[in-house]
Amino acid sequence: MNDDLLGRHRAVLPDWLALYYDEPLEITHGEGRHVWDARGNRYLDFFGGILTTMTAHALPEVTKAVTEQAERIVHSSTLYLNRPMVDLAERIAQLSGIPDARVFFTTSGTEANDTALLLATAYRRSNTILAMRNSYHGRSFSAVGVTGNRGWSPTSLSPLQTLYVHGGVRTRGPFADLDDYDYVAACVDDLKDLLGHSRPPAALIAEPIQGVGGFTSPPDGLYAAFREVLHERGVLWISDEVQTGWGRTGEHFWGWQAHARSGPPDMLTFAKGIGNGMSIGGVVARAEIMNCLDANSISTFGGTQITMAAGLANLTYLLEHDLQGNARRVGGLLIERLRAAAAHVPAVREVRGRGLMIGIELTKPGTDEADPDAASAVLEAARAGGLLIGKGGGHDTSALRVAPPLSLNVAEAEEGAAILEDALRSIQ
Repeated sequence: MNDDLLGRHRAVLPDWLALYYDEPLEITHGEGRHVWDARGNRYLDFFGGILTTMTAHALPEVTKAVTEQAERIVHSSTLYLNRPMVDLAERIAQLSGIPDARVFFTTSGTEANDTALLLATAYRRSNTILAMRNSYHGRSFSAVGVTGNRGWSPTSLSPLQTLYVHGGVRTRGPFADLDDYDYVAACVDDLKDLLGHSRPPAALIAEPIQGVGGFTSPPDGLYAAFREVLHERGVLWISDEVQTGWGRTGEHFWGWQAHARSGPPDMLTFAKGIGNGMSIGGVVARAEIMNCLDANSISTFGGTQITMAAGLANLTYLLEHDLQGNARRVGGLLIERLRAAAAHVPAVREVRGRGLMIGIELTKPGTDEADPDAASAVLEAARAGGLLIGKGGGHDTSALRVAPPLSLNVAEAEEGAAILEDALRSIQ
């Protein structure tokens, strides 16, 4: 680490801007599933800039598209017709599963969720929002107001009235001991009771798999059951696909498809992986919802040509190379390998996830008490072994997050699993 750079960072950037590692890392370049730091050390990257380098570092197809677009025009705003934006919107609308879909592009997942909340509250004329406990939806004032994770919610002030619902964390809470059928039934009963004590909400916003929350998820079908209750009351369903979208879970292209009994959501939000590092976010909604605003609006940077070119190239590569199928196959191997390793480590409470979205929750052995110090120790040990992973969780950041680029191959999965196994054993 360049100590001068760290000093400069601390002198001009906020204290709350988190840095990983006791000796923070400067990443200078990457290729495929690997990155290098300023000292020349090479790492296998199992976090991808927080699930954002979705296909590969320095993917030639994306680099070429960005270079060629930059040589023509980088930006013009949404006040002018924009062919790359229309091209990508058409692809995403078709893939979304939402009928008569409209797409609005933003620069981040936070902004996408902020836009979805604006649309829902305007459409329904209500500022009451249902959100899940342990959830995370972004950093803006409104997104923080619907975030159910205390570690990422710095203020209780909000323009919204938020009511938090059970169900996002299968193995904790008052219903954890129930089987899946009874768990869903209990969560639905709780939702009905909550609705009976509140003004009609605008929407439920939910991550199919909670990202910052530690890659936790409910049983399949929970949100379909919720949707049936909500639909009777006209309440919208917003699926936050910022981390689960684009085939990362392997089994489905979108996370909502694990809850598809009642059809697609009214809105979905996306970001992160679609740009492979370029700043793209967005909302997909039925036309009647998207068009409900009665004031002018534009986006200066959402949908700018250079990011749209990157998104088109990246999405094309992902589909043509069946990276969803690769996430299912290689991710299945990786999660089984990690479960086998964790069986010998008493501090591991659970290994969970789907595809290439895997969480490892650490607790003090023999208890359900979170152990964030153990998670930090494993993070450091993995780095020392040449592997970068992430952290998260609603219980004091005690879950490790494993989310490599979707082009990960079997040899790299085995290598990363071996490093992580050694890192987990080092804390015993």
